Amino acid sequence: MSQPVRRPATYADLEAVPEHLVAEIIDGVLETHPRPRPAHVTTSLRLGGELDMPFGRGRGGPGGWVFAAEPELHLRENVVVPDLAGWRRERLPRLPETAYFEVSPDWVCEILSPSTARLDRGGKRRLYAEAGVEHLWLLDPEQRVLEVFSLMGRRWLLVATIEAGELVQAPPFDAISFPFDDLFPFDTPPSTEA
Repeated sequence: MSQPVRRPATYADLEAVPEHLVAEIIDGVLETHPRPRPAHVTTSLRLGGELDMPFGRGRGGPGGWVFAAEPELHLRENVVVPDLAGWRRERLPRLPETAYFEVSPDWVCEILSPSTARLDRGGKRRLYAEAGVEHLWLLDPEQRVLEVFSLMGRRWLLVATIEAGELVQAPPFDAISFPFDDLFPFDTPPSTEA
């Protein structure tokens, strides 16, 4: 017996997902996962704060960037929601009137969690490369590791791995540095034991 043909997910399918879930469409498949955990959102907020003053506002850095937390990106037929994204101002001179962005960002950061790591390292990373996103950061708050990638052609090149106790000074934000440990509000990683 043959498998029924599945239709690609639509934006209406995405809108029908309950609000307590994050929904994305990746390669025609509706992907859902729970809202991020506290370690995830606090790390994201702290990273956004480290970058916004020098790069978004030009205080202590070169400025010239626009940042968004959890923006809805429409990359052709795909709809993805990275944890953080940044655009150079010359590429995004004004915010869109819609609830989503159609201009692909210049930088994306995904904060890894057990429910999202497969998509962040797989389908979403590939989509970002296809959309021409130049820089991708994958930050694991439980392992306390930041992987920094730059797009070379259509492939990601790992240019830095930053761990606890080190400074973050990585493309495209290498005009400044800050302690990696400042991204974590507590001294020790959260316990993964039940």
